[in-house]
Amino acid sequence: MAAQFGRRLRKGAATTAVAAVAVAALSASQAPGVNDHGRQTAADATPSPEASASDGSATGNSPYYTDLPPLKSPNPSPSTGPGPGGTGATEAGIPATVLDAYKKAETALREAKPGCNLPWQLLAAIGRVESGQARGGRVDADGTTIKKILGPQLDGNGFALIKDTDDGAYDGNSSYDQAVGPMQFIPSTWAWAGRDGNGDGKKDPNNIYDAALAAGHYLCRNNWDLSQQGDLDRAILSYNNSREYLNLVMRWLEFYRKGTHEVPDGAGTLPDNRSDDGASPTPTIPGATTPAGSTPRPGPKPEKPATPQKPGGGGTTTPKPPTTPPGTPSTPPATTPTPTDTVDHLEDAGTAKLTAMAGDTFGKRISTRAETEAGKAVAKVRVRFTIVGDTDTTFTGGESVATVATNSSGVAVAPALQAGEKTGAVTVRATVVGRTVPGLDYKATVTERAADTLARTGDAALTCAPGGEFANQVEVKATYNGAVADGVAATATLITSADDATANDKGPYFKDADGKTVRTLTGLKTDAKGLLKLPKLYADDTTGTFLLRITTAGGATLTVELTVAAAETSSPSASASPSA
Repeated sequence: MAAQFGRRLRKGAATTAVAAVAVAALSASQAPGVNDHGRQTAADATPSPEASASDGSATGNSPYYTDLPPLKSPNPSPSTGPGPGGTGATEAGIPATVLDAYKKAETALREAKPGCNLPWQLLAAIGRVESGQARGGRVDADGTTIKKILGPQLDGNGFALIKDTDDGAYDGNSSYDQAVGPMQFIPSTWAWAGRDGNGDGKKDPNNIYDAALAAGHYLCRNNWDLSQQGDLDRAILSYNNSREYLNLVMRWLEFYRKGTHEVPDGAGTLPDNRSDDGASPTPTIPGATTPAGSTPRPGPKPEKPATPQKPGGGGTTTPKPPTTPPGTPSTPPATTPTPTDTVDHLEDAGTAKLTAMAGDTFGKRISTRAETEAGKAVAKVRVRFTIVGDTDTTFTGGESVATVATNSSGVAVAPALQAGEKTGAVTVRATVVGRTVPGLDYKATVTERAADTLARTGDAALTCAPGGEFANQVEVKATYNGAVADGVAATATLITSADDATANDKGPYFKDADGKTVRTLTGLKTDAKGLLKLPKLYADDTTGTFLLRITTAGGATLTVELTVAAAETSSPSASASPSA
């Protein structure tokens, strides 16, 4: 019945409101408050207010397909070939290359971000809603769509207003952005979220492998765990900030979880209804396809000329004279500037000094304020923070770009920075999304891992006979502010004296890989527990007390005493006497 119900929403007649009601009705009919995984369903989940606060949306909240999955879930089908007949079998089929891209993206994310728990069925649900699985799998052997799939231009005419950010490179539109490709990324999002999923060295939003991997990373940012319903809701809403969209994607996700199968490329089912059906016509771009690859919708029919009313009808047959002289150009309606249009510049909003040790999270975060020319704060403006240059420092979650909306005070606070292992200066650039104003650069510094304390893990005396081998190896533990100091560089030297840190030329020594005598070891590092165990020590023929000094980055120093002495020999007893 669901398939029939979905088709009744004829193209050109189904409005967004009707689609929303249909999705809600299906949600209510297919599941109670909790699904068979024991989780709260999307229909009962209230989106968190921070769900869309970070990135706006991947698609710029572009239109999407509203076709509903069948009420009857598909039966598990063979992994190849068309599915068997019956309700739900056709809708459950996913084109082979598209399905392969989803599964490869899941595998890649399982390794890159195992805590995200991304299911490939979520990518399939979004791909179905965004482009009908790349228009039924119309892709070439490399996974690139045969024709570009473009959403409507986001000119504020019934859609969001997002002015051009890519000079038409992806969407062919140098005036406004359009969602691009099978996963419908807008160019400004693809600029930082794009990935190379098929290893050809390019990041192409029109390639299903690239787009699926990019969508996976996009859904896995912010340390979201998609096995948790709250984070799953946030991730889906960040893709398209609509409650109806969330409900619809959840329905397809559950549908695909209960069974799907592979169909040949180009043989997938095509959706019929879109969320903007019945909206005003979208201006076409020369050479571009119609929005989201759909069939062009006819514009409004011209009005019929007024029919003169019959006498006594109470009307008039005399047309009113024009209010303006013939040939006078009409004045276009005034447009209200968006908050982004009013931004003149960015200002630092009190960011403290940004310093962190390699591998640590920065304790301070970057704060940027969007202001008008008069210095007035501007709220609801998207500020993009980008880590530039050769560095392995990222934002928490592993991304090098984060987009944050300014709050009521006009301030956007970037996610915390996670220092990598490369030390030195790091630059983070703040820019306004959708507006060309000078960027604002922030400098951060990554210092090497350090320790401030070293201590031996044992207290056994370190002694050896001349020419022998020390029985115990030296092991120390490094800490920094009382916490384990892992990965800290260290040096061990057998020094001349307490006042002379040069290497001794006699006494105990280490051996290198060739068995040669060395009295200084460099390139040492503490392990994950902050422990450092030195190699075995040997002694030459010189007896006496010697010193081993261990130093680390950060200034921690420990001096250990070593003793080389001949073994004691027992003397005859003084009480012994000759026998009688």
